[in-house]
Amino acid sequence: MATGADFAARTMQHRPELLAHCYRMLGSVHDAEDLVQETMVRAWRAADRFDEHRASLRTWLYRIATNACLTALEQRGRRALPTGLVGPSDDPGMSPERNSEIPWIEPIPDALLGTSSDDPAVVVAARSGIRLAFVAALQHLPARQRAVLILRDVLAWSAAEVADLLDTTPAAVNSALQRAHAQLEKVAPMLDQMSESLSPDERAVIDRYMTAFGAADMPGLAELLREDVVLEMPPALLWFAGRDDAVAFLARKVLVDPDTWRAVPTAANTQPAVAHYQRKEDGVYRAHSIHLLTVTDKAVERLTVFVEPRLFESFGLPEVYED
Repeated sequence: MATGADFAARTMQHRPELLAHCYRMLGSVHDAEDLVQETMVRAWRAADRFDEHRASLRTWLYRIATNACLTALEQRGRRALPTGLVGPSDDPGMSPERNSEIPWIEPIPDALLGTSSDDPAVVVAARSGIRLAFVAALQHLPARQRAVLILRDVLAWSAAEVADLLDTTPAAVNSALQRAHAQLEKVAPMLDQMSESLSPDERAVIDRYMTAFGAADMPGLAELLREDVVLEMPPALLWFAGRDDAVAFLARKVLVDPDTWRAVPTAANTQPAVAHYQRKEDGVYRAHSIHLLTVTDKAVERLTVFVEPRLFESFGLPEVYED
């Protein structure tokens, strides 16, 4: 087994898919980046003990990363979105209050998912099973069930391969997978209907959303939202179910001035996203929130607004908007 620069280069080519794997497990891009870094350090230190005849480098790295995630999850509560914690509000006049005590799910920028890799397998492994609803549903599973489901369903590993990685038996793996499927069916029964790509009509919805939001065009925005749209805004527990309440809240609390917002299109979790900058008292537009949109049937079905300016750095976006 080669070491030094050759070993570093070989391990680094797996970094995007390992980042996606840790993100699915943890629900946080920042935690995932820390765990991938820990994985690389562990691999480097154990490079002289790696036997390429017993397992591929990729499998070995997944073993290290998965065990690191399982250890981390022993010390952390599950991450969540507001919709998974409380019921919807029926008062659009309420102001969202920041709750920093809850470990919130974070979006992961598509740019970190290895889309430019020369290896198609790396791209598929990084981008599959990364939709926000799926990652949120995974957080309802016990850590080992979560690992089994990701390895079996997302990465298509065999029961024997997963059993070897987790030091258990194929029968135990299949049992855990069955329980995981049953739990996901309870918390997110519509997961299998999600699409990983956008049609031209759906892309047009995103453009219209940016235009309507920036102009505080409430009728135009309402036309883009499904009647049963969900609007949530972590780190606030407050969320709304239904177009009427969502539009009423936005009109009262967010879109009161057509010159308040500037938008930059981006993408996260293989979904369209918009980075919004808010005009402050000094007239400068500063990082405010990342809007992640779930689009179905030519309309916005779910709008998850991550009101967390520190996320902009992960997206490679500046803190201040410049025309």
